[in-house]
Amino acid sequence: MGRDPGAANERGDRYAAGVSADTLRVAVIGGGPGGLMAAEVLAVGGAAVTVYERMPSVGRKLVLAGRSGLNLTHAEPLDHLLGRYGAARHRLEPAIVAFPPAALRQWAAGLGQPTFVGSTGRIFPAAMRATPLLRAWLARLAELGVAVETRTTWLGWSDDGALRFGRADDSVTTMRPDATILALGGASWPRVGSNGAWTTILRDAGVAVSPLRPANCGFTVDWSERFRQDHAGAPLKNIRMTCLANGTSVRGEAVVTTAGIEGGAIYMLSASLRDTIDAEGTATLLIDLHPDRHVDDLTARLTRRRPGDSWSTHVRRATGLRGVAIALLRESSANARSGDSVDAAALARVIKALPITLMATTSLDRAISTAGGVAFDEIDESWMLRRHPGVYVTGEMIDWEAPTGGYLLQATFATAVAAALAVVRTGDDRRPDARPDATGIGN
Repeated sequence: MGRDPGAANERGDRYAAGVSADTLRVAVIGGGPGGLMAAEVLAVGGAAVTVYERMPSVGRKLVLAGRSGLNLTHAEPLDHLLGRYGAARHRLEPAIVAFPPAALRQWAAGLGQPTFVGSTGRIFPAAMRATPLLRAWLARLAELGVAVETRTTWLGWSDDGALRFGRADDSVTTMRPDATILALGGASWPRVGSNGAWTTILRDAGVAVSPLRPANCGFTVDWSERFRQDHAGAPLKNIRMTCLANGTSVRGEAVVTTAGIEGGAIYMLSASLRDTIDAEGTATLLIDLHPDRHVDDLTARLTRRRPGDSWSTHVRRATGLRGVAIALLRESSANARSGDSVDAAALARVIKALPITLMATTSLDRAISTAGGVAFDEIDESWMLRRHPGVYVTGEMIDWEAPTGGYLLQATFATAVAAALAVVRTGDDRRPDARPDATGIGN
């Protein structure tokens, strides 16, 4: 998103001098990445913006997301990227096409945070962390005159339609903006602010909201106690995982946990695995521990056993597998061995498709993101709630999901831009002298 620094300074001066009577007043509820992006687009478009955040500071989930490198978006071709949103693609596509990865990278560069493409196509700020970007972003918002009220919790609407907010001192205040943008996120990692309490408010207001469910999450496994004690925290590298129910397969890494299994490859399959558990009670995950070797090659290697080698030593020498991989074979290969003997062909098949029974998703508050939310039928093309004119929703509040890899933030930013632009257009209708390009988008 490009912007004119001169225009921004001009607007900042105008805010300092006071807001004119015909200025659009907008409440943005939620100070995460979607809310802050909406606030910027609104302010650059000439609106008077206040961001309301229940936590002591804004941007906490962005900082959490950048803990191991802030993955802003992805560099794959746009059509492939859009395919990551599954059934929600057709609704998200206009917003993402209007604010694609290239625009997001331009916006970050404008904050003094140039980006680079990693080896897997993921895009990160050069500084990797979220903190420098957030600091520059908050300075820009302050320059634009955006007000931020923290420790302020949205309580819904009063009987006469005003927004109600609870303060830290237990007082309740109301306000009547010209428009409201809801950017309250899902319900993952509630300690940074997004606790999903808004679902009750919107349902009570007649809005259809699908139950929030874990997405990009781990799963519980009934490990043996010995395996759990010896291998919790151990990584499984260079593996291929397949959801047996639908054949979806990905290559990557995972981590054994005391509760079960999690990690990048698991997250890519989590929607399929979760839905299978919902439908059938459990899900079977197949792990290919040696994706670069054919089953016939492994069988031949396992057939040649040195005299005196134990089962573990023989398997290790024949396959190159180590540690947790060997232990997983012990957990799952009872039919491939008898005592210390080896059925080479059977064991090779297990190595290529080791079955793990997943019992349940890990808890919602441990998930990276959530599925569910406001049904698309409740939202018009401008991201406004059909039942509540003047109220717009963005980001993870809406019923879509995507894998990790930059797709979550990309859609969150894009829907925030789209909703904010829709609000700006309503303000332009009130101001005949407004410039059509007042937001600076695409400059």
